[in-house]
Amino acid sequence: MKLGFNRKNKKTGGEDGDGNGEANGGNGGNNGKVDGGGNNGKAGNGGKNGKVDGGVSAKARVIAIANQKGGVGKTTTTVNLSACLTEAGKKVLTVDCDPQGNTTSGLGIDKNSLDKTIYNLLLGEYSLEEVMLETVVDGLRLLPSSINLAGAEIELIGYNEREYILKKLLDVYRYIYDFIIIDSNPFLGLLTINALTACNEVIIPVSPQFWSATGLTDLIDTINKIKRKLNPKIKIGGILLTICDERTTLYKNTRELVETNYSGTAKIFNTAIPSTTKVGEANYYSLSVMEHDPNGKASIAYMNIAKEVLGNVGNENNNKESKNATQTATA
Repeated sequence: MKLGFNRKNKKTGGEDGDGNGEANGGNGGNNGKVDGGGNNGKAGNGGKNGKVDGGVSAKARVIAIANQKGGVGKTTTTVNLSACLTEAGKKVLTVDCDPQGNTTSGLGIDKNSLDKTIYNLLLGEYSLEEVMLETVVDGLRLLPSSINLAGAEIELIGYNEREYILKKLLDVYRYIYDFIIIDSNPFLGLLTINALTACNEVIIPVSPQFWSATGLTDLIDTINKIKRKLNPKIKIGGILLTICDERTTLYKNTRELVETNYSGTAKIFNTAIPSTTKVGEANYYSLSVMEHDPNGKASIAYMNIAKEVLGNVGNENNNKESKNATQTATA
């Protein structure tokens, strides 16, 4: 499956190296392979142009796909963005943090047959390696979910630093992956707070058919609270319009409304995800839409979203609490 990306060699390098050549022992050389440390010794985090843990980038971008409203294409975006980034040659881990387990199903795994899921991981019953699964997308790995995860909201209440449990688990693996993509629960409970605390970017899917200016404003306010209290590094990676018919007045009005009220707060993705039956068919067959309909308009749209994500070096407004974030937009 080729989606128009030019595959490149993995970006070599960590952040700590200082020498040259093959590294087998310190923090790694500028051009050396890095496994755990030093100029000529075992590497840890890698040199500027050194390979980290087998050739992946120095630190993953952790992106949560979040919206407090259901039915906006959150899970579909998680599955297809993960697939496109993998096809682009990136090493990707997808995390299903929704008890509905639709991301798990969408990546070809029978969620009802699992005996180890992210639920067990959060409770400390299994390690991340024991829970992680391969998916139908070659090279894409998943921390799966099932309905059991709903119980974690109650069972984790007594844990110390419970908001940081997912972050601590994923931080160990941020030097192994280029991207970690988290599908969050639409309910703003402990699971979603864990997802927002673990990530450094949030992509917010918004559908014109389920438009709620108040809901979007509330979510941005929640992200700002998380930034102040739990995760100072979090920023809004972008607002993504989904399930769109660009010919309609509804779509045009919604885009104008989002751009008018939130462009000072967050990037608005140039690409909109079209409404098409192919997405529903792909979900039914537990495939990414790129595998189900590689030349279709939804596949092309998600490919372009992945390109925007790869080219997104950040918006200085993302780290600011804009007044727009606390104003309710009116249609």
